[in-house]
Amino acid sequence: MSKPIMAKATAVWLVDNTTLNFKQIADFCGLHELEVQGIADGDVAAGVKGFDPVANNQLTEEEIEAGQKNPLHKLKLKFNAAAQGEEKRRGPRYTPLSKRQDRPASILWLVKFHPELADSQISRLVGTTKPTIQAIRERTHWNIANIQPIDPVALGLCKQSELDAAVQKASAKKAREGAAMSDDERRKLLSTEQSLGMDAEPKIPTAIEGLESFTLGQDYQPEEREKTYDAESLFNLPDASDDDDEDEGESR
Repeated sequence: MSKPIMAKATAVWLVDNTTLNFKQIADFCGLHELEVQGIADGDVAAGVKGFDPVANNQLTEEEIEAGQKNPLHKLKLKFNAAAQGEEKRRGPRYTPLSKRQDRPASILWLVKFHPELADSQISRLVGTTKPTIQAIRERTHWNIANIQPIDPVALGLCKQSELDAAVQKASAKKAREGAAMSDDERRKLLSTEQSLGMDAEPKIPTAIEGLESFTLGQDYQPEEREKTYDAESLFNLPDASDDDDEDEGESR
């Protein structure tokens, strides 16, 4: 259900000017019931001026009267045809000031681990501009040396479901184009649920790592390895006659 604008100020007005219970006000304004109780006690929203929902075309007097007569009645926001479709506004999403410094790190993560995503998709996910994405993709950003890739979901810039949907859309587009993908690219196009459900890939022990691509050279001749060697030819031992001559020389 849609919520009124200036929800907390609207709750202040309803607490001061109506006999609606805390749950009715909380449900209508999208607040917690204890928060509305704090407003009534003066512990929450101190100094906030009430916002009249009737004068601002968000609630009717008949709806308020119905709620005051029936404690179980749920207030309904007044229908406004001009407000339809406002929640689906196109363009980059709003990013809070406290998280805007994290956007380059999330862009670098998306460019590195999901290069199949288009600039428009990245722009919608983290709320940035295409020139910034292009600068990071081409590593011409003024602070590229200090940027470390961080998952935008971990930073709170987008939801995991939104990232999965963008990845699936990129996967479908690649399939329609018929472009050949490597195993690594195909693995990146999987959603979180699919990747977690896959069997673990067997790992090669470190001691023999790199031997899976080992091939024998063309000059390899196995018959040379089958030659037999005796001890004298292998160690080049002196003849017994030489030892006898040395012994005779010492005795003289």
